[in-house]
Formats: sequence, structure tokens, C-alpha cells
Amino acid sequence: MTIAVLGAGMVGRAIALDLANEYKVTCFDLNAFNLEKVKTRNDTIEIVAADLSQFTEYKTWFSPFDLVVTAVPGFMGYKTLEAVINAEKNVVDISFFPEDALALDELAKEKNITAITDCGVAPGMSNFILGRYNEEMNVTSFECYVGGLPKVRKPPFEYKAPFSPVDVIQEYIRPARLVENGSIVTKPALSDREIMDFEKAGKLETFNTDGLRSLIYTMNHIPDMKEKTLRYEGHIDLIIALQQAGFFDTAPIRVNDVDITPLEFTSKLLLNEWKLEEEEQEFTVMKVIVKGDEKTVEYNLYDEYDTATKTSSMARTTGYTCTAAVNLIAKNMFTEKGVFPPELIGKDKTCFDFVINYLKERNVNWKPLIYSL
Repeated sequence: MTIAVLGAGMVGRAIALDLANEYKVTCFDLNAFNLEKVKTRNDTIEIVAADLSQFTEYKTWFSPFDLVVTAVPGFMGYKTLEAVINAEKNVVDISFFPEDALALDELAKEKNITAITDCGVAPGMSNFILGRYNEEMNVTSFECYVGGLPKVRKPPFEYKAPFSPVDVIQEYIRPARLVENGSIVTKPALSDREIMDFEKAGKLETFNTDGLRSLIYTMNHIPDMKEKTLRYEGHIDLIIALQQAGFFDTAPIRVNDVDITPLEFTSKLLLNEWKLEEEEQEFTVMKVIVKGDEKTVEYNLYDEYDTATKTSSMARTTGYTCTAAVNLIAKNMFTEKGVFPPELIGKDKTCFDFVINYLKERNVNWKPLIYSL
């Protein structure tokens, strides 16, 4: 099987390297430095310098490939997925765009395509878990807490981004949708601050972000659902201060006869401040809680930077969930046509177990706990 990976950033690179162990992989990106990083790690991977915003070229570019993985920035994710579907290629997507991927379901069915979306760690594994246990119990609530953090806490932010700062900022400014008492409720991002204590990560603060995404629609029978982001204590106050001071505004301002948006300026500044350096130690911590009438299921993850493969935890936990889904398609374990967020695949126990075991083989270990009520 031949696979095209769109995007050679930190996560895209991990995806390409993992898939190259079994498949013929070509990585597409406009950034020559990122492409060279991929080639240096595995010279069997072909690299192509391409402007992936040229959507009309997709049919030509990807005609030789059996499957496409999209790991592009969120702002171009929807159009990228749409173009891949129009090119009539099965696809797994981790671009986490703000638009509704299910709007492309009819197109995917028309093109006889399987598209798996939001297939990272969160959204992604959280969806797989909920989808699986929704088949076994009457779910009354779903909670997800997730964060990726540096082991060395560098003031003032004590945070490093595994992807573009502008995508992180979007999480901080996009209103968060939750489900409370059976109704969709919208709250400001960064709201409902709590402090939680994790066994290895210690005390972290949690806050609302718009992470439920497809679950709002596919699991609308569940009366209470929320996803919250995790950061070191004090991070929220810094972000709120920037927001209130106008640093995330999108209206242009004039500085020395040049128009620039504060958000663009802030993103440029934070690019270096939040940049996760090569071989920098970091970790991913996550807790998923699914409550039902008779039992509560809890899945916990703590994962660190892998020194052997020199792969960040966020790239591992996100990327390998994605490559597990690629294998579900490649091995004909999942063949339905249309657009499928992970909860619609995780309901199949065979698919769910495959993903869990695939991650375990790569030392990404999810630990389940079940409590009877």
C-alpha cells in the first residue's frame, strides 16, 4: 500500500515514520527543513515540496496513492479533507479544524470513500473510549481532561506547543460547547477553572475548551459531557491577561504605517516562546471518565518523550492513534463509506481493541479502571 502524508511537522513526521515500517510512504510539505527531518530519520520515505493549499492539484498529486493522511494546520484542514475526498482517496485526518467534518459525509459516500476524522489523542482516543462503552452501558456523563506539558517549567507560561501557536490560541478564544442536562451550553474558553491532582503530573488547573466536537451530535443522548484542557497552575491568568489586553484581537491595527492584527503579532512572538525544542522532555496526561447507571469506567494515560525514537509524547499519542486508524482501513477492518469520527468506529470492539493494542506495542499505555456503583 502507498500512503501520502500531508504535513511534515512534529506529528506528521511521527505518522510518516511509523507508517514507513510497513508501507511505502511519501511526505508532502512546503517546509524544506521539516521534509529533510523526515528524510534524515528514514531515507526510504519519499519527500515532496508542495503548497498544500493548491487544492485543485490534489487529484493529480495523489492519484498514485492508496490512502492519504492529513496533518495540516487547522485553518486549512476542512478544505484539505474536502479536496482529498474529491480526489477519491480514503483518508485519516488529524488537522482538528473548527468546521463540522460530518458536513462532508454525503460527499464521501458519493465518492465511495472512507474518511476517519479527529483521530488524535483528544479528540481521538477519548472518542474511541466513549464509543466503545456507549455500546455496553447507559452512559449518563462523559468527562475528558487532557494536556501536553514540558517537564521543565519555564516562566512565565510554563508551556510548550507541539503545534502552531495560532492553533493553541484558537483553543483559548473559541467558545466552548458543553452538554449539561441534555442541552448544548456555550461557555467562554478558559472558564470553570478547577485544580486536579494527577499521580505523576501533580496539581494542574483545568478549564473549558471546545473539545467535544462531533460527540455533541453523535452522542446527543448523553445528558452531560465536557472536555477540559490541563495546564500548570497560573497559566490561565496569563492567557486571560493577554486576551483582555487585546493581544488576540483579529481587527488590524496600524503600526508605523503597517497594518497587522494583534493575533498575528502575538502568534509570531509566541512561536519561539512556546516552541518545543528538539529532544525537549515533555509529557501527555489524560483522564477519560464515562459514567453509567451501574458502573463508572475511567481510562488514564501518562506518557513521556521517547528518548529511544526521539519522538515527543504529544506526537506519539496523537500520531500513533492516527496510524492505528490508518491500519484499520489498510487491513480492511473498517470498510464503511462516509465520514466517521472515532466514536463511530470505537463502538466495534474488534476495532477498539486493535487501537489499544497498537498503541501498547508502541509503549503508549492506556490504563482502564472500572468501578461498580
